[in-house]
Amino acid sequence: MKIKSLIVTVVISLMISLPGIAQHTLTDIVNNGEFRVGMTGSQPPFSMKTKSGELMGFEVDLAKVLAEGMGVKLKLVEIPFPKLMEALESGSVDAIMSGMTITPKRNLKAIFAGPYIVSGKSILTKSKVLARIKEAEEVNSVKYKITCLRKSTSEKFVQLLMPDAEVVTVDNYNAGVDMVLNDEVDAMVADAPICIVSLLRHQNKGLVTLDRPLTVEPIGIALPANDPQFHNLIDNYLASLELSGALQLLEQIWFEDGTWLLNME
Repeated sequence: MKIKSLIVTVVISLMISLPGIAQHTLTDIVNNGEFRVGMTGSQPPFSMKTKSGELMGFEVDLAKVLAEGMGVKLKLVEIPFPKLMEALESGSVDAIMSGMTITPKRNLKAIFAGPYIVSGKSILTKSKVLARIKEAEEVNSVKYKITCLRKSTSEKFVQLLMPDAEVVTVDNYNAGVDMVLNDEVDAMVADAPICIVSLLRHQNKGLVTLDRPLTVEPIGIALPANDPQFHNLIDNYLASLELSGALQLLEQIWFEDGTWLLNME
């Protein structure tokens, strides 16, 4: 496959650049022979379960390439989104790859590599009124009952632009989608790819989403705040993937193709 050859090229370049790097996090990764990446495992197409219970997704593939570049095994650690940053700060994981938006508040606790993709807030709903919204300011015209991911930028979006809304936070998107399907809430606010995939997964169930995102949000890899050289390595890795075209191919597979939906749990 074309993508495999591109990834091999990136891996070789990363392995060449590895000697001489002796920062704490990277040293531990190499010495332990393991790269621990935290993700929810419930944010398609970023990460989700296959029918056999394994993790797959855009960020799963990115993590695999990085681990190969460092010559170590990849350990994917499933953690609810609200607890991901705590896990990074405590040293339970070496990085977070979980559709995480780069924000000033998060940047106070971690260094972000990337962005490797740009997303934005959207709305998953059964309401044709909500689906016709064009601008972010329009969402507070009625007191809706909204669900969103706890401790996410979606929750901040609702608090800021929908102050009159009744908010029901959840720990994972599957729970939020179920609430919309069961008419327990009027809508779910989430990243646009999440809304689109949910629409494809639950066809003929009356779900609709916006034509375009209401915001623009950079998605990146959260890394330990005290290791700038590790951050430099990850940033170089992302740049190599982009320049080689491998990143664009991964985007096509996970954000445009959609055949992976057949293997989704």
